[in-house]
Amino acid sequence: MSHVYRLSIACPDRVGIVAAVASHIAEMGATIVEANHHTDTVNGWFFMRHEILASSVPGGLEAFRKGFAPIAERFAMRWQITDSAQPKRIALFVSKEGHCMADLLHRWHEGDLPGEIVCVISNHETLRQQAQWYGLPFHHVPVTAENKPQAFARAFELVEEYAVDVVVLARYMQILPPAICDAYSGRVINIHHSFLPSFAGARPYHQAYERGVKLIGATCHYVTEVLDAGPIIEQDVIRVNHSHTIEDMRRLGRDVEKTVLARGLRYHLEDRVLIHGNKTVVFAS
Repeated sequence: MSHVYRLSIACPDRVGIVAAVASHIAEMGATIVEANHHTDTVNGWFFMRHEILASSVPGGLEAFRKGFAPIAERFAMRWQITDSAQPKRIALFVSKEGHCMADLLHRWHEGDLPGEIVCVISNHETLRQQAQWYGLPFHHVPVTAENKPQAFARAFELVEEYAVDVVVLARYMQILPPAICDAYSGRVINIHHSFLPSFAGARPYHQAYERGVKLIGATCHYVTEVLDAGPIIEQDVIRVNHSHTIEDMRRLGRDVEKTVLARGLRYHLEDRVLIHGNKTVVFAS
């Protein structure tokens, strides 16, 4: 994979944005290796993501930031530029079910996940051995009805100690307090085992069974203080029928959960997700 800088932009739509950005990059003598644009014609917003060959940028990342700032100001851009050579640091939060964690750990171990998993934090001991097999530190932080404030405070102390960039709730099965959701906005990713907004909350497979649905799914989304209502990154479904039990749905659903979480996390790690309100623009590769 080439060493690139990833430029992401969101701003009010107007004529000349693409020309200004492309001209600036060309004047630097830099090379664009991937370009994505989207205009939200309903709300009048423009979104852009470029990958720029790092070796072609004179002066490196800081020089680019300094030179680009006047353009960003002129077009009222929300923007960032990141370095693919500095992978994001990931903390996995888990509970008792290990299928999502196991899939992410395997992908990471095989070099197929463009980030660095640095620790596993769990409210149960169940998955300790599996995490430690991969050489990862495992932190057991029990969560009870009586100790929730202290437990979440400790868990996110660990997040800070490990300098974590993104927290992944890989079937963690705990509701984070609003203050943490706010402090880590856009940095906590959850996998929910239904095709949201259908069957939010607890026991979605039971809800799907009772409703007699013909499709079940999974949703990877950012966590907000409103349960299972944050901006959606990725979704997928699988077909079921009247003969499938709740256990059948769980078994089939686990495969969907794993792939949806892995795809959604990859998009985040590669800076392909632009959050706008409660929606996302995802420039999937």
